[in-house]
Amino acid sequence: MTITRLRLGVNIDHVATIRNARGGDHPDPVRAAEIVAACGGDGITAHLREDRRHIRDEDLARIQAATSLPLNLEMSATEEMLAIALRHSPHAACIVPERREERTTEGGLDAAGQHNRLYPMVQRLGEAGIRVSLFIAPDERQIEAALRLGAPVVELHTGEYAHAEGEARVAELRRLADMAALAAKNGIEPHAGHGLTYDNVQPVAAIPQLAELNIGHYLIGEAIFCGLEPAVLKMRELMDAARP
Repeated sequence: MTITRLRLGVNIDHVATIRNARGGDHPDPVRAAEIVAACGGDGITAHLREDRRHIRDEDLARIQAATSLPLNLEMSATEEMLAIALRHSPHAACIVPERREERTTEGGLDAAGQHNRLYPMVQRLGEAGIRVSLFIAPDERQIEAALRLGAPVVELHTGEYAHAEGEARVAELRRLADMAALAAKNGIEPHAGHGLTYDNVQPVAAIPQLAELNIGHYLIGEAIFCGLEPAVLKMRELMDAARP
């Protein structure tokens, strides 16, 4: 399976992070979602953390009402988050690992080690028409676990690639490519994200089986200097140039 056009999902969590630093309503992540929709983004990603450090519960319905772009809800594997996902019925739910003391998601979900916990959650989300994604390390054991769980999508964690240098980065890129191919071979749609920037996105975007990249922190950071629309458009241009 080769995907021609690579979709760009924009994570707007850190617009809400800035808002929450002072309280109140500004800057509004809904406005960010509207800008992404207006400049050709393919989807909105929002992580409703257990501690509500950025996206709030009420943001979800407001984002869904403001734009027709598909909402990808990142969520931990808890009954609370499952109930919220079922109530809001986003286009997709990406199950991620979550620790309260971490600054951001530090690695992939151990889908292989948590099969019994994840299986009923994946089934219930799927039965509700929500497309389930598992945020996993680019590892064969985790791909096989996703297959056993019946997840239609995996999002490969690109953090190790983003932080590596030299030959280590080459090796991580090869691992991402191999696991994207393995997922696609088994009928799972591979996505990727975490730590991607203008400088490192193109080798990942060139992996032919990848269908979507989800990028947030870097784009919101760049938006401080140039605006969100130019930041998204530049990322879109780099991704398109990486595909034949």
